Amino acid sequence: MSMNLDLKPNTPLGWLMLTLTAHVERARRAPDRGASAIEFVIITAVLVALAAAVGVVIYRLVKTEADSIDIPDAPGG
Repeated sequence: MSMNLDLKPNTPLGWLMLTLTAHVERARRAPDRGASAIEFVIITAVLVALAAAVGVVIYRLVKTEADSIDIPDAPGG
């Protein structure tokens, strides 16, 4: 079963492929534009640390509220 993709520029998929190709070629010709790999690593590390801090705060709030719930013993147990 083969898919017949219409990649003419006047179709949505064709326009997308043409635009992506143009962006890739522009990026290849100008390697010094944009952020470097080190910058991406630093940005990612900061975002991961921020997400972890938010996760810890949420965990502690939920844990505190869960510990304050009084659960009565089940009858017969």
